[in-house]
Amino acid sequence: MNAKTPPSGSGPQNSDTDASAGTPTGDRIAKVLSRAGIASRREAERMIEAGRVRVNGEQITSPALNVTPEDKITVDNTPVGAPEPPRIWLYHKPAGLVTTARDEKGRETIFDALPEDMPRVMTVGRLDLNSEGLLLLTNDGGVKRKLELPSTGWLRRYRARVNGRPTDEMLEPLRKGITVEGENFQPMDVTLDRQQGANAWLTVGLREGRNREIRRAMEAVGLTVNRLIRISYGPFQLGELKIGEVEELRRKVVRDQLGLELEDPSGTATKKPTGLRRPPRRKPGGFGGAGQPGLPVQRGEDDEPPPRRGGGKAKNAPRGKAAMGKTAGKAGGKVSGKPGARPTGRPNGKSGPEPTGRGPKPRR
Repeated sequence: MNAKTPPSGSGPQNSDTDASAGTPTGDRIAKVLSRAGIASRREAERMIEAGRVRVNGEQITSPALNVTPEDKITVDNTPVGAPEPPRIWLYHKPAGLVTTARDEKGRETIFDALPEDMPRVMTVGRLDLNSEGLLLLTNDGGVKRKLELPSTGWLRRYRARVNGRPTDEMLEPLRKGITVEGENFQPMDVTLDRQQGANAWLTVGLREGRNREIRRAMEAVGLTVNRLIRISYGPFQLGELKIGEVEELRRKVVRDQLGLELEDPSGTATKKPTGLRRPPRRKPGGFGGAGQPGLPVQRGEDDEPPPRRGGGKAKNAPRGKAAMGKTAGKAGGKVSGKPGARPTGRPNGKSGPEPTGRGPKPRR
């Protein structure tokens, strides 16, 4: 960070130095480009070496240069603005998209599928072509680097569908740590959730993100992963975020829950669109809402069997004509033999003419 400025001829010099330390002030040019959301630090260094970056009108070819807010930076002749405060989005990546800015084979990338109004963002880690689920996006290279470091210690949880019939004995090497092709994998948290025909659903948790780690580890114990879904990354949950949807985290989450020291605490993260709803808070150990692959679907009110008509009959209840007569008596008259007819007769159920409402004639 505090390396000397490049020798004369390799780019603009930074004359302001820290008098006590004798080192240049400001930040490295690659860090500034990363903070501005142009690219990751490594990609920014490659852009500099390719001659695509200019500082105060002069082309630079070495990333060993510190710049200050007063310096004017351009990339491909486009001015670089002041860096925004860190922002983070949750993205439900579909299967079949490449997690890279450009693909040498011409395949569709996640950046081709993101909403058009999204700013320039970078991915935190990766999901391979056939994997799906939660992917974090950020506009800040420093945040990206911080969240990708193994020292962060964040647990990443996946739902894995494997072909085969796994047992605890088969999964034990994964829990202890396994070596695959000379590469040591850290112990994984592996739980067998359910067996579904020829396939089984597992929940896998790990704290590192090596290339195709879960697929390779499963193959080493005789299981083939045919579907892999990331359901959480540290404190962030996939929840009920639909495939292809993007949701931005609120400023308070970025500042407090992530433990990031923001240079500008004002932030620009806004509430998520009204069309997206935050999933309900789940009980500990849950994997998301009903309908998650491999999980039993909870029944709703519409799924309950219809109630029995009439609520059933009591024991020794009258049947046939006796039941009809008793019902008619309670209803206030005899039931006609014709279907649909109204009750007739006196209110006590006896036959005869209806009362006129006048009493008997007095005797003379």
